[in-house]
Amino acid sequence: MPLNAAGLAQAHAAAALLCGRGIVTMVASPLSRARATAEIVASAIGVAVKTDEALREVAFGTQEGQPMQQWFDDWIGGSFTPDGAETFADLRARAVAAINRLTAQPGPLLVVGHGAFFRALRSAMGLAPNVRLPNAMPLRCVPDAPAWRLEPA
Repeated sequence: MPLNAAGLAQAHAAAALLCGRGIVTMVASPLSRARATAEIVASAIGVAVKTDEALREVAFGTQEGQPMQQWFDDWIGGSFTPDGAETFADLRARAVAAINRLTAQPGPLLVVGHGAFFRALRSAMGLAPNVRLPNAMPLRCVPDAPAWRLEPA
């Protein structure tokens, strides 16, 4: 599904917030909405978009496209995984490996991904994982022992 009018407005608002931040590398999920968001930001900040398959959103198997409120917490907690879906633990491992690999590129780095992917990163950073953030909200990840801090861009 392409970005709708709200998604386009969110992407343009994110682009305005990211201008002048010195971003030199941008990597996005190859899925259409993340890629389209990244392209809007890229045109505003003058950086090319690379895509990385590891940033794709999780596939929820038999629950794909279904309401999540009854099973999502259990999926994050590891006590339920829909048939044919990636486990949260596997998503977390994939997300951490991707970010570790991508941060070896010149920075500052901007990563454009998806909700469950960022929930997995929040978990790996020692933050509460099941927090819904507004779409296209730029956040800066800051190391702050023993966990991390997320700051608005």
